[in-house]
Amino acid sequence: MNFSMGYSPCPNDTSMFHDVATRPLGRSGYKVSVHLHDVETLNRLALKATYDITKISFHAYLLVREHYQLLNTGAALGFGCGPLLVSRTPMTPAGVTHSRIAVPGELTTAHLLLRLWAPEAQQKIFVPYDRVMGLLRTGEADCGILIHESRFVYQQAGLTCIMDLGQWWEQETSHPIPLGCIVARKSLGTTIISECESLLRQSIIRSRAHPEDSALYVRENAREIDETVIKKHVHMFVTDFSVNLGEAGHKAITVLEARARKAGVIP
Repeated sequence: MNFSMGYSPCPNDTSMFHDVATRPLGRSGYKVSVHLHDVETLNRLALKATYDITKISFHAYLLVREHYQLLNTGAALGFGCGPLLVSRTPMTPAGVTHSRIAVPGELTTAHLLLRLWAPEAQQKIFVPYDRVMGLLRTGEADCGILIHESRFVYQQAGLTCIMDLGQWWEQETSHPIPLGCIVARKSLGTTIISECESLLRQSIIRSRAHPEDSALYVRENAREIDETVIKKHVHMFVTDFSVNLGEAGHKAITVLEARARKAGVIP
């Protein structure tokens, strides 16, 4: 069977899904056309049900559940890995409300967290995640939210962290922060979805056991090519939750949904 899969060029995704890109999935007879996009592009494509299986933000997942089923594997979810709100000059959290904020996509979990933390903030500039620091350097934005590799290099760029939105979430809820997930089109059917979930899980387990196998593929697609940054990225975002969401992961998603609905972010 042939199907399409979308995920990001970020090191956590390319390391987890190296097997998907380089061979028939699990050598099981499935053939996959792979499409790499930044997470907000994947979110937008999911609204149109473009790919059979895709990585998206949990924020977007809450909007596409009619057509997509959440898989228990492949997620970016955990502790100490949340988006960082940074600025060029020191700024108090209260000052954010009236500032121009660069946000890495309207449907990202980063934006959802910003809406929960600072609901009165209105001056948002939505750009791909790898353009946020550029807007801060040029002064087009006063502060911005960093995700993916950018969160590891902002200090070298002379930026200051105003708020760790993941840490805020953890203090508020005591749950890990759900950032991104893998979903499959329900039209694939339960049998195929279950088989693909199992094969993707095997791919992730292999990638964690043998990171050297995917190193070249990861490096070729990474926005930051420093080996230390790549290793930190993979270590932070590919965790036991990526192998299996488990009860704790699903509970965190339930809490995120409840808070998003209470804030009017989702219907």
